[in-house]
Amino acid sequence: MFEIIRDEKGTVFLSGRLDAASCAEARDLLDEIHESCLIDFSSLDYIASAGLGLLVSVQRRLMAKEAGLSFRGLSPHLNDVLTLAGFEGIFDFE
Repeated sequence: MFEIIRDEKGTVFLSGRLDAASCAEARDLLDEIHESCLIDFSSLDYIASAGLGLLVSVQRRLMAKEAGLSFRGLSPHLNDVLTLAGFEGIFDFE
């Protein structure tokens, strides 16, 4: 099961599994973001290549507006996945 919510401060919280089946739901919310945004991964168990691609797509769109995504709450496993994918050079990690 996947859930994505945005709180009153604008932080996006991901939980469950971000995979091909949940990317459409995630894209719906992430497409509403037009300024720099913090994404909290502390409740995300798994991210598939489709989820990684979605994050890159959103980051490219935001960088064109001189904004971007920052990540926090990465588990050691997710941190390894994002590091191996080269995301440290594209996103800010807290």
